[in-house]
Amino acid sequence: MFFRKPSPTTPLHSLPSQTPSFSKSKDHHNNHIITNKLSYTLFLSLFLFSWLLLLRHHLTPLQNHTTATCHGSGPLFYIYALPSRFNLGLLQRCQNLNIYTNMCPHVANNGLGQPLATPSWYATHQFIGDMIVHARLQNHPCRTSHPHAARLFYVPFYAGLYSSSVFRQHNLTLRDALAVDLVHFLHRQPWWKRNNGKDHFVALGRTAWDFMRTEDGPDFGANIFLNLPTVRNMSVLTVERHPWQGHNQFAIPYPSYFHPKTLSEMLTWQDTVRQRPRPFLFSFVGGTRPNLAKAKVRDHIVTQCDASERCVLVQCASGDPRCHNPMNVVEVMSKSTFCLQAPGDSFTRRSTFDSVLAGCIPVFFSEHTAYTQYVWHFPTERDTYSVFIDEREVNEGKKRIEDVLAGIEEKEVAKMREVVIGLIPKLTYTHPNASGDVGFEDVVDVALQRLSQLVLNETTSLGSADI
Repeated sequence: MFFRKPSPTTPLHSLPSQTPSFSKSKDHHNNHIITNKLSYTLFLSLFLFSWLLLLRHHLTPLQNHTTATCHGSGPLFYIYALPSRFNLGLLQRCQNLNIYTNMCPHVANNGLGQPLATPSWYATHQFIGDMIVHARLQNHPCRTSHPHAARLFYVPFYAGLYSSSVFRQHNLTLRDALAVDLVHFLHRQPWWKRNNGKDHFVALGRTAWDFMRTEDGPDFGANIFLNLPTVRNMSVLTVERHPWQGHNQFAIPYPSYFHPKTLSEMLTWQDTVRQRPRPFLFSFVGGTRPNLAKAKVRDHIVTQCDASERCVLVQCASGDPRCHNPMNVVEVMSKSTFCLQAPGDSFTRRSTFDSVLAGCIPVFFSEHTAYTQYVWHFPTERDTYSVFIDEREVNEGKKRIEDVLAGIEEKEVAKMREVVIGLIPKLTYTHPNASGDVGFEDVVDVALQRLSQLVLNETTSLGSADI
């Protein structure tokens, strides 16, 4: 909160003289003057005292105001002012941030991408979470400019954008350079030393696999950021955590296309998908992954969906234009009761969150597509919002997807859909320009609360060192 600087008061040395004149001919007049001067002095003293109390109330401590405004939204956090080479400076070569596509249109609007025809809807890239989280936190009501008051410290490193720009860099030292540079920067910061980084966090817009290259493992373009001992002390938010080695990794949803600024927008959208007719039992938006063992189930999904009149198939591999149009994707899912979510290049999918946004019940074939990942954002009771069909049973022909889904009672389907629609707010990234408390908790709010509890538990057990 900012206050207008008060006008300077009259300096003490310029106050009217309080030494009376004792001329007998002017006693009555002088007594009147003395009385007036005493009254003026008393008034000025009271004014100065009141002004000092008011000033003290406003300036100590500033965090009181921040705490009040961030009530219920999370803990106080501090954002490091990193050198631009770690974040915004990377955007100057946006056309080279991804070896597959020009990212310039996608980094626009704080990472939301190009606006669509409907307000608050954007063509948001699935691997742009680094920027979106940064923008959201910059305008968050729980941000504090006083590091001594912060429970959490956010390190705004656009690691995902940097990683994808050096996938083909054969010189491993150069590929890892910026990550190593960041570690050196953090070690010089006094607030890092307070808890050895346990109260610091970073958000990655790509999967953890892109930052965990090992000496004896295959080299598919990853760097070593998450394997650095310093980073292992931090909490890492990522769209996909390593299921077995990600002890300090916490999965957060991929960004979808809807970024509301108000509770009214959110409620309107929830009511819209609640009332949508759903003529199709299930749908699949995606393609096959030839020669990729973990995605073998996709072959069966495409075959079964294509053969069913109750399924909508949007094959991205065949160049279906609907795949690259956000509103068309959401429209397909909005007409479906169930949306199939199979592993692809990695376990997780942005499509999972597109389906929830459309009020479509997700169907998973691997534990690691959601259940072992988004434990902060999805309910513990998986059957309340999703269907699980073991991919091995599909691959071996023991179960037909349509038979499983058609066998779920309509009453149960209605209950599941309502849970899914209720999840939309906490799986959504609020527009960074939203002011104050928007009336619902989004992805970032949920993450801040869980990080706060995590840090509180760890620092309490370890004991915090004073700076």
